Amino acid sequence: ANLGFPRMGSDRELKWALESAWRSGSHDELRSTAAELRARHWQLQQDRGIERIPVGDFSLYDHMLDAALAVGAVPSRFGGEPFDPESDDDADWTRYFVMARGGSLDGADRAPLEMTKWFDTNYHQLVPELDPDQSFQGRPARLLAHLAEARTLGVPGRVVLVGPLTFLARSKRTDGGDPVELIERLVPAYVDLVRAVHAAGCEAFQFDEPVLVTDVADKVTAAFGGVYSALREAAGSAEITVASYFGDLGPSTELAVNLPIDVLHLDLVRGADQLDHVLRLRPEGLALSLGVVDGRNLWRSDLDPIIDRIAAVVEQLGPDAVQIAPSCSLLHLPTDLSREDALDPELRSWLAFATERLDELRVVAAAVDGRSDEVRAELETSRAAAASRRGSTRVHRPEVAARVAAITPEMARRSSPFATRAARQAEALHLPPLPTTTIGSFPQTREIRDLRRKFRRGEIDAATYDAGLRDATEACVRSQEDLGLDVLVHGEFERTDMVEYFGDQLEGFFTTANGWVQSYGSRCVKPPVLFGDVVRDTPMTVEWTKFAQNLTDLPMKGMLTGPVTILEWSFVRDDQDWATSARQLALVLRDEVTDLIEAGIPIIQIDEPALREGLPLRQADQAEFLGWATEAFRLAAGSAPDEIQVHTHMCYGDFGDIIDAIIDLDVDVISMEASRSQMELLDDFTAREYPNEIGPGIWDIHSPRVPSDAELDDLLTRAIEVFGADRLWVNPDCGLKTRGWPETTASLTGLVAAARRARTTVTS
Repeated sequence: ANLGFPRMGSDRELKWALESAWRSGSHDELRSTAAELRARHWQLQQDRGIERIPVGDFSLYDHMLDAALAVGAVPSRFGGEPFDPESDDDADWTRYFVMARGGSLDGADRAPLEMTKWFDTNYHQLVPELDPDQSFQGRPARLLAHLAEARTLGVPGRVVLVGPLTFLARSKRTDGGDPVELIERLVPAYVDLVRAVHAAGCEAFQFDEPVLVTDVADKVTAAFGGVYSALREAAGSAEITVASYFGDLGPSTELAVNLPIDVLHLDLVRGADQLDHVLRLRPEGLALSLGVVDGRNLWRSDLDPIIDRIAAVVEQLGPDAVQIAPSCSLLHLPTDLSREDALDPELRSWLAFATERLDELRVVAAAVDGRSDEVRAELETSRAAAASRRGSTRVHRPEVAARVAAITPEMARRSSPFATRAARQAEALHLPPLPTTTIGSFPQTREIRDLRRKFRRGEIDAATYDAGLRDATEACVRSQEDLGLDVLVHGEFERTDMVEYFGDQLEGFFTTANGWVQSYGSRCVKPPVLFGDVVRDTPMTVEWTKFAQNLTDLPMKGMLTGPVTILEWSFVRDDQDWATSARQLALVLRDEVTDLIEAGIPIIQIDEPALREGLPLRQADQAEFLGWATEAFRLAAGSAPDEIQVHTHMCYGDFGDIIDAIIDLDVDVISMEASRSQMELLDDFTAREYPNEIGPGIWDIHSPRVPSDAELDDLLTRAIEVFGADRLWVNPDCGLKTRGWPETTASLTGLVAAARRARTTVTS
């Protein structure tokens, strides 16, 4: 079985089709590309012997947005009336993308739905917005269309839906109430969906319920049995699978095994120890789907232990009661390793992308079925790769282990408390009240991408490439000066990505050519691969930061990515605990901080947007993670003297449950996303009396909208009312890499003007 497949295509075809449609307003090419990708991916899975092929996992933007529309949950500000996003009506497509990205609708400007991270992954989901008296309505048209496409191709698809409890748990209510209280209203819409799809010939359903691996609230637990009884009746004879993933079922095990379903999926990669407990509690007749190959990391599976484990379960339960699958949807992996023909052969032999994960399942199935002779070559290749990686001298470096062992508690502390540092920094920086800045990157224009492409292809030499980057950097500095920003950045034109850039320069990492994964919408990232101990041979950011600082008298920020974010946004080695890897990264970043300071850079920003997303899903596991994560950040920043101002940045997430850890970072200034949530997150900071400076974003950069003066003034006024003006910064939500220069210039002009208006108010 497979739970889901990457959407973008091996050449990111969906990305290009989406962005073309957004530019042109025509959706014909997008319709065609989407259908071609679905057909290609279904055929690919069928060719590899997958017998439960997901249908409905493909999305034009986000599966949580699709789930909201499938139950008719359209907020009134987007028209309220349910619609089908993939209909023949272009107006429905436009409405769909306005909900996702913001924009003009019915003659009025609309802000998009909020975003947050999908559990503890780097995928950004949209947050369904539900009224307290929300009504729901089953809208099966999209699922029926995809199912019909699959059936035409001879694909016996299993229809995938976000489970109703997970859907509500990942939504928000406009009145601040608990969305789960809407479950009785929601279930009939799901029932209608299931009945309609089953009537169209669907014989298998997959309900994704990763909420089961979290600390499930009592009201969620109480609702599960009744919900799935209703869905069981609606599905008739069709097979129902409930898929848990991203961890073990833990306290939810008894609940899960006793649901009125046919198959329970277990993540045996992140919840490796849960199988025996499930087997003891499993009732007769419940089949198990065993997630034995990793859907979130790209190391080739060591197949022999997997085969032995599956064979033992099959012997106990019988072959009809066992399915084998990835641990979770393959959405989080690149599509196809065969495109990496330029990669070092030894390193390449250690990897498996989404397509190769399907091959692994085929090999395991054949071996467990007694057909090892058919897959003898694949088994030998797996054994050789596992032995190569275990014995490689490229992985372990004794000098790195010795340096980690020499870390002392004093290294992870600033030399003075914040009040002392703040006074020294005020004296050094001479900033006005409500200082303005940006988060780091500026637009990566077509010209910059073409310059990089020509350099990689050998069409221009290094000197020409370097000159082009210097011109772009100088233009960016001049633009910021003209806009009136108080603290500048160099624009990061030399960087493809905030994590990949560092992976390119650190030993112990390698980068791929086509290892793209979806972050949100059309946004793709290419995570570097951390395979060994980490070493920095030369400074990574000093040259460009110093060049930019020498162009201006205004303070320039040095821009670094923090150790936890580098880990979370990379594919990380699985032969060493993350805490050790984080300390290795912290030490090389500490060296970079020292070099930036010696180069005369007065402000250093160490971004940690992934601190919240890396938080373990169960509270019992969170303290250990936060302990080493905050220590790693402080270790990276600990060499900065009092007069050097250290910033950090965090992205979408609920910070209430990590606010103590954020305080423990002891950073001078923290900036974060706040505009989509209308400054709601500031309540967490004020409730804990956050002691340092803060920059809640007042411009949502994940939308192409230019915010109005009234919107900027309103958000900034809210921030001042909640937090006060004396420790407040004014900035966008995030970096500007994905935006264009016209909207960037217009939005920053408005942002600076809003700060100046507010200064007049707070200083009068």
